Amino acid sequence: MIQVKRVYEPPSPEDGARFLVERLWPRGIKKESLKMDAWIKEAAPSTELRLWFHHEPAKWDEFQRRYFRELQARPEVLDPILKAARRRRVTLLYSARDAAHNNAIALKRYLEQKLGRPPQAPKQAQRTNSRAADRQARQSHRNQAVRP
Repeated sequence: MIQVKRVYEPPSPEDGARFLVERLWPRGIKKESLKMDAWIKEAAPSTELRLWFHHEPAKWDEFQRRYFRELQARPEVLDPILKAARRRRVTLLYSARDAAHNNAIALKRYLEQKLGRPPQAPKQAQRTNSRAADRQARQSHRNQAVRP
């Protein structure tokens, strides 16, 4: 099973293998405090595609087509994720505020197709545009990292 999770949410034992699939490091997160198995920058969309998309829902379908073409051109970068997904649950970590239109959602769909699994319907995604909510989530993440 492959799931997606915002990087600012606290880790859970149900996450399984955790992979950060962003080209840029998430704001407000210390590298040593993020619980993850690997940061796979190359699995993220190219800088050009990311800037073109700019999380505009109207561009979502075309973004996915272009992103999938990029992934097809370098299939080896997905090997660690695919290998883990064949054995256990995988969580793709993303930092975008838009929970419905981001590269982790598209990558999940692409990986499920590669694994021959029917795509699962995403959980009811809510778009968070509040900077205060982001700060609160980052603070919660920091507090989780400090606990023994």
